[in-house]
Amino acid sequence: MTRAPHYPLEGVASWNMNTTCNYRCSYCTQRFVDDRGQWARDLPRFIAGFLALPGDWEIKLSGGEPFRHPDLLGCVRALADGGRRVSVVTNLSAPLDELIEFAAITAARPGLISASLHLEYTTPEAMIEKLTALAPHHRGKTVVTCVATRASLPRLPAIAAEFAAAGLRFRVQPEKQDREVIDYADDERDVLIQLGGHNGTGAIAPSFEGRPCWAGARYLIVDHQGEAYRCYPARRQRAERLGNLLDGSLRLASEATPCRYQYCNCTVPQQRGMVMGGA
Repeated sequence: MTRAPHYPLEGVASWNMNTTCNYRCSYCTQRFVDDRGQWARDLPRFIAGFLALPGDWEIKLSGGEPFRHPDLLGCVRALADGGRRVSVVTNLSAPLDELIEFAAITAARPGLISASLHLEYTTPEAMIEKLTALAPHHRGKTVVTCVATRASLPRLPAIAAEFAAAGLRFRVQPEKQDREVIDYADDERDVLIQLGGHNGTGAIAPSFEGRPCWAGARYLIVDHQGEAYRCYPARRQRAERLGNLLDGSLRLASEATPCRYQYCNCTVPQQRGMVMGGA
């Protein structure tokens, strides 16, 4: 019998708090969403729901672009004041003073800033300059990610070297179409593996099917309406729904259970040791 990974002392909730974004990237997995102007509106109930989760938790904010939410910083302050660690996935287009305020609010328990480099809208040099200005204020980890489109892939080794020279971690994410990784050519796959594969996992399309994972118990996805799913593949297939954070129906699992998916794009369980075979 395969033993489950150790119980994660800190759970992680990925909160896709809005669909709003100021970018319209050609490869965006949300570009076909009917309404790109939705956001979590009943913040007091969301905050109460996240603070009521049992044990210690990190709330990882994403979207859309979370800094487009009209009360992002107020929400971050309420979560931080409640003892939650707060991380963010952002395209880093917000004004520097807002990013610095985010860092100040979360300074007691700093989380991760995951900066998404979108080459259709910005440059590596501009992002390095902004992250360098932010660095003295942010005590947590920072990582830069970039989608490896066929157009950008030849540039990515040199871009990775630029970020490394600036002391910044750089990770690539394979491009997805129709929710699946595109059919890269063999030489393109070689470059992707040399760059670390999907978010540094060493694989282009990681699979943990059948392996015990704490997703659903110590990791979950929550959308802007409070709907909760075990993980990103579960949400994609509208399976393993955990209930709703806002109406009291959310029920977390009590133990690690086998992964049901051939392709896992959930970086958190992989990198936090929540799944057998992860980091």
